Amino acid sequence: MSKKEPNKKPKKEKTDVAAPDAATTKAAKPKGPSEPARLKVRYGKEIIPALMKHFQYTNIMAVPKLEKIVVNMGLGEAVANAKIMDVAVDELGRITGQRAVITKAKKSIANFKLRQNMPIGAAVTLRGDRMYEFLDRLVSVVLPRVRDFRGVSMKSFDGRGNYTMGLRDQLIFPEISYEKVDKIRGMNVTIVTTARNDDEARELLKQLGLPFRQPNQ
Repeated sequence: MSKKEPNKKPKKEKTDVAAPDAATTKAAKPKGPSEPARLKVRYGKEIIPALMKHFQYTNIMAVPKLEKIVVNMGLGEAVANAKIMDVAVDELGRITGQRAVITKAKKSIANFKLRQNMPIGAAVTLRGDRMYEFLDRLVSVVLPRVRDFRGVSMKSFDGRGNYTMGLRDQLIFPEISYEKVDKIRGMNVTIVTTARNDDEARELLKQLGLPFRQPNQ
């Protein structure tokens, strides 16, 4: 019979702590410098040369680029129910990954019981990597979720190289849970570019992957 060793600590059971999987281990490591947005990288490597060839630019500074993307949600019903504004701000934040700001009425309109500076909507202005990431998700994930989607209209340019599209509801964004939605809310997405005209902007957005509807559709 072997003698007991009173000073020796008992071994821990292997089942006490589960071994972390690869995903957990990776997430636990401190994050390094964030990688640039995928679409931003493609713009620099592929789209700029394609636009220079298409429009025969001689100076790279003449190539149009994205300046900002504004996502706006109008909330006229918030005049009667202020709680709607909090819900909309939360949803817009989930959709864009950035906190929304409340937009207010610029003047009073008695017929609509609207007073100046009354909250009437929410908006987010995206720039830099977040702008490219949002457009990437919009093109590759969100728009394909629209029922009977055939492309976006080619008639929504403003004549100054900017494009606005309307989205009927927030449920096409995977960040929004169907069970938690109290009401369907539409929104406008305005893509602001440095293009000098609509032709340049159209080609830029086409190269970025925005699926335009065919003229006969």
